[in-house]
Amino acid sequence: MPWPVTEGHFAQLPNGIRLHYASCGEAGRPLLLFLHGFPEFWWAWSHTLAHFGSSHYAVAPDLRGFHRSSMPLAVEDYRPQRIAQDIHQLVAHLGYDRVTLVAHDWGGAIAWNLAIAGAPWLARLIILNSPHPYCFARALAEDPAQQAASAYMNWLRAPGAAQALAKDDFALLDRLLVGMNPTQSDWYDAPTRARYHACWAMGLTGGVNYYRATPLHPPTEAEPGPRALQLDPQAFRAQVPVRVIWGERDQALLPVLLDDLERFVPDLRVERMAEASHWLVHEQPEAVHALITRFLTE
Repeated sequence: MPWPVTEGHFAQLPNGIRLHYASCGEAGRPLLLFLHGFPEFWWAWSHTLAHFGSSHYAVAPDLRGFHRSSMPLAVEDYRPQRIAQDIHQLVAHLGYDRVTLVAHDWGGAIAWNLAIAGAPWLARLIILNSPHPYCFARALAEDPAQQAASAYMNWLRAPGAAQALAKDDFALLDRLLVGMNPTQSDWYDAPTRARYHACWAMGLTGGVNYYRATPLHPPTEAEPGPRALQLDPQAFRAQVPVRVIWGERDQALLPVLLDDLERFVPDLRVERMAEASHWLVHEQPEAVHALITRFLTE
């Protein structure tokens, strides 16, 4: 009999943040931790939790600022180092000292930081459509196509973005989830839409603050962003094995972000999904699950 996915679990962390999480499987089995991005929440991984709960303790938190987790007001509380601390403390709260991370979008940005820092509790990393920070900074500074694709980031950084996203019953967010790959948007059915709307109704400012807290955004005259950074490529080498699954129809994160990735990840494998977009885990869950399983058994 399959393990049920259960939500409503909370971890009060030493840093004062309270994280909500869902889980599936038996505690004590190898920990597989799933990190979502914007504008999602733990439920983005609901089918994946159910799939891996038979072999792992599969856990998906709401990151700080999202859904039922703490929503600090200050922009600086959304810097990657602080969210990375949340993840470390959550792993300890769950009683583990080793974890495999599976991370998408902003969750991936946090996970890349942990892999680069060489967190001793991180065994390996599986990334879904989330760029390595050096590759992203380089493309934002130099690549016109990626600058255009990321223009939305500057819009989200501006005052009033959360209110605009909530307007007309979250119409912009609905279009974001279905407009990138319309032929594979059946996953966003009425019950799923209701779950997402209920999440967004709890607040969008936290999610928007991720964009406001990062220097990685398309440069402008007022805010040069990555062009003002002096980055040492040697400081951005991942210290753990990394496997990347990339939907090539992603209109926000272009395939150019994979260029030269092996320079920063000594133990790397990249799997490209030509027909999938940014929302690959929803569009092609069986294929994504099969790739994750293969990576876990290498």
